[in-house]
Amino acid sequence: MKRVRCPKCDNHIVFDETKYTEGQSLVFVCQHCKKEFGIRIGKSKLSDKHEEKTLDENAYKESYGSIVVVENLFAFKQVIPLDYGDNEFGRYLKGTSINKPIETRDPSVDTFHCAITVKRDKKGKIQYILRDAPSDTGTFYMNEILRDTDRINMEDGAIITIGATTLILRKAEEKQ
Repeated sequence: MKRVRCPKCDNHIVFDETKYTEGQSLVFVCQHCKKEFGIRIGKSKLSDKHEEKTLDENAYKESYGSIVVVENLFAFKQVIPLDYGDNEFGRYLKGTSINKPIETRDPSVDTFHCAITVKRDKKGKIQYILRDAPSDTGTFYMNEILRDTDRINMEDGAIITIGATTLILRKAEEKQ
């Protein structure tokens, strides 16, 4: 299944790309804003930069790990790579300045909800530190709500809940 985004309202439309051939043109009407727009089936120049990689868990065997986003209510899984430094997570909205947007329609996820800082300790080992933004609905780490001043060191497989969305930390594979 493929998703295309409405150019007017950013609403996603899902379709089965296997029913069409490369080079074929399709026309969609957004159910949300009624905008009509077309696409051509084929390899997008932008797909390597964003949409395709967010849906492929193996695409990010990078040196800083990744976050697997499982939207409990909305059914799409995303994989977001972590960068060294602050990784700001929140709901994608045009014009937001966060660097790790989550594509969701979950209204309980703020546009800047939480941050994960990736850094190295004195021994050179990678650390993952979670903090709340602060957000309106709170950030939960392993079912415990974080206070605004909390800074939590996380391990591989840590479960973070923001709104109705679950984030799972996948640590980078340490090189020996």
